[in-house]
Amino acid sequence: MPYTNGKPLPFPALVGLEPVQQALLLMAIQPRLRGVILAAPAGTGKTSLARGLRDLLGAKTPFVELPPSVDAENLLGGADIEATLRTGRLVLQRGVLARAHGGIVYADGLNLLQDSVTNALLSVMDTGIVAIEREGISLRLPAEFSLIGTYDPAEGAPRAHLLDRVGLIVPLASQQSAEQRLRVLQHHFIAHPWREETEFLKGVLRAARAHVDQVTIADEQVEQLALLALRCGVQGHRAELFAVYAACAAAAYELRPQVAFADLELAFRLTILPRATQMPEAEPPPPPEPQEPDQDDSESESAPPEEILPMADQVLEALMTDLPDELSQLPFMTLRRGRSGSRGTTTGKRGRHLRSIPGDPRRHRIDITATLRAAAPWQPLRRDPTGSASRRIALKMSDVRVKQFRSKAGTLFCFAVDASGSMAIHRMRQAKGAVHALLRQAYVKRDKVALIAFRGAHAELLMPPSQSVELAQRALDVLPTGGGTPLASALLLACDVAEVAKLRGIMQTVLILLTDGRGNVSCVPNADPSAELEQIGRYVQSVGLRVMVVDTQRSYLSRGEARRLAEYLGGTYVYLPNASGEQVAQAAYGFDLDNG
Repeated sequence: MPYTNGKPLPFPALVGLEPVQQALLLMAIQPRLRGVILAAPAGTGKTSLARGLRDLLGAKTPFVELPPSVDAENLLGGADIEATLRTGRLVLQRGVLARAHGGIVYADGLNLLQDSVTNALLSVMDTGIVAIEREGISLRLPAEFSLIGTYDPAEGAPRAHLLDRVGLIVPLASQQSAEQRLRVLQHHFIAHPWREETEFLKGVLRAARAHVDQVTIADEQVEQLALLALRCGVQGHRAELFAVYAACAAAAYELRPQVAFADLELAFRLTILPRATQMPEAEPPPPPEPQEPDQDDSESESAPPEEILPMADQVLEALMTDLPDELSQLPFMTLRRGRSGSRGTTTGKRGRHLRSIPGDPRRHRIDITATLRAAAPWQPLRRDPTGSASRRIALKMSDVRVKQFRSKAGTLFCFAVDASGSMAIHRMRQAKGAVHALLRQAYVKRDKVALIAFRGAHAELLMPPSQSVELAQRALDVLPTGGGTPLASALLLACDVAEVAKLRGIMQTVLILLTDGRGNVSCVPNADPSAELEQIGRYVQSVGLRVMVVDTQRSYLSRGEARRLAEYLGGTYVYLPNASGEQVAQAAYGFDLDNG
């Protein structure tokens, strides 16, 4: 039987989470760090960490949890509908953020919060005040707190503005050694009170909090942190400020009066390194300045040497091992690369509840709470004039509020595969791998994939827009090959597919043409295929269809037909004759981001 009886392990008992534990302790010592954001896969103990810190801080420190489904009303507070209807007067209630004043807000799934909730959270973090001005309510409440946010990088990163406002960011890998796994099991199943370790940490935190304002940091150390941030390509200036706070908190944890090199190193790891967008290059050291001989050698030898601070190059050299081979693994680099690729949003009857507005309940979903809130102030005026005691609520159509939803607007990736000629089998392998690669992430991105094949006399829609891997497998397995190349027919069919997708809420379509560009079958009998393609290209551009032409022809056989086709369509030309399906999918996804 686990010694915890199903309860989370205490903070000191957690295994393999030392970087996060350090960050949480620094945040507890110095509230100016504003919080910790942990990027880690599922099952790494994120929730146990946050709740372990809650027990460490004690019951006097407010600790509220922010579920991903929270709406802006519960976040900020407002009218208590039940109390208002019961008493006949407006009764206000505090929201989650006001209840967390002076404590901790824990948000698991920070990247899944609604945009309206994230915007409200950003505003309160900037001002430290919950301000409500709506429907006759005027409310101001203090809300200064530290944020502990966690998310799974596989589900996407949180908003860049939110990451920028939190001082400490810790990317945590899921790999653990066999020794660590064994220790996890031992801590779960072998009875250990952990009382002494917990009480020791509580005492250290109390002492460090009292000492942190007395810690000093040298001007040279501040200069080093600023230089490190510059060389790592960090955007803005919050990182250096957070780094100074973190270094002082690290020194206070060790009860040191002065920031040491180890404190700078820890501050760099937790504040500047996760925000890096480039690999730093060390500057050559300046030539040594000539020194005049000391006239009093005996005095200089007896004088105690001053502590020499490591140069910024030495700091970089010591920390280069922490920079990943691919900077895209860092949260800020990922956001910087993908910012232009936002697929946007669309309103409708599905998605996340954005707000409630007056509307027709026969055409939209009614919001009962918002309707009662709108009717509550008018109840005294709508009471029965005869004075009979009726508990019925008097509603009018002007009180009715309906829900407005917003959902992510995905992209339709429409593959048009040239199934004619000797390269048809190779193109089908490319399309097969690309379709499967895109479908693996289609659910999270709200994307869909369609498949068109063209051969013989016309093009055929083998798979309508779908997220089904099985349907794609069947469509790709039965594709016939050989015959002419009806490229014009494929383009017109792709335009029709894009128009139907718009009616279903998918406003962006990317057409990926896998072809050598040699269209030889026209839609109009006896028409010139090249002139027809040029004319259809102008139509494709007018309807806003985004096109990427993937040239599959060998360079020594090509006469530039695929490049010319891309020019007709106003699209992008990509030469990938030997690319795998994964590479084609990566090119298509990157094209969507760059042109989003």
